[in-house]
Amino acid sequence: MAGTHFPRHPGSANRSPMTQATIICIKWGTLFGPEYVNRLYSGVRRNLAGPVRFLCMTDVTRGLHPDIEVLDLPEEPFRAQMDAALAVANRQGAMRKTSLFRRGLIPNLEGPVLGFDLDVVITGDLTPILELAPGDVAMRHDWTEKRKGRPTGHGSVFRFDPKLHGFLYDDLAANPYAEVEKARGSEQRYTSHKAMDRGLFTYIPEAWVVSFKYDCNPFPGNYLRPPHLPEEARVVCFHGHPKMDEAIDGYRGSLIRFSKPCPWLRENWIDRAAADLGPDWA
Repeated sequence: MAGTHFPRHPGSANRSPMTQATIICIKWGTLFGPEYVNRLYSGVRRNLAGPVRFLCMTDVTRGLHPDIEVLDLPEEPFRAQMDAALAVANRQGAMRKTSLFRRGLIPNLEGPVLGFDLDVVITGDLTPILELAPGDVAMRHDWTEKRKGRPTGHGSVFRFDPKLHGFLYDDLAANPYAEVEKARGSEQRYTSHKAMDRGLFTYIPEAWVVSFKYDCNPFPGNYLRPPHLPEEARVVCFHGHPKMDEAIDGYRGSLIRFSKPCPWLRENWIDRAAADLGPDWA
């Protein structure tokens, strides 16, 4: 099983092994435990050839691996107006990630930043995503929005450069209620449309960033076979159900989203992280 799937994407020959990759995530509250951050960190550094600088913006630092650089989760001056608009859209908290886009947030930053949600598992070389279309914001086409014929990126994986794309923070800070209202409370719609409007957006190839429920475990085949890992997948996203911890041993909470046990998820998300960081951190 392990030999079938991994290692699948060797480090890119085009990227110098001395080039540092900057990776960022955000964690607020206790919905996700520190193991989600630690496992993401391990997955990233196991799938990049050179040194990795990994940052987590959070208000709860307990349990994070010591190699992870912590950024304080800010209380933005426009938070009240943003939250008022989000309440109307019934999307409370949904735009906190925009704090990651502020110029000067990351000290001594050179080059782009690759951001992740915590409910993803890294399964292949991330170098092509980092190197894709320099100067653009890069996101995968959102599955639901694409099906409806709408041009919107999916926010689980996002590549940006704060020096070039500071407008993603500045525009929201300048007019928070109107910007949230225009985006209908969706951070991924706000981010991708802002970049598209400036001609600074590229879609990440769909084969590189896949959905567990749509691409790995689609109905009705989910009743016939276990979830499969697409050959070119570098990141697998978990949105809706099953959640990551639900999918490992199989999920029976929904007719359409039923899944058999998923050994490759356990291997890449938990087992390899424990071997890399030690069991206390994964």
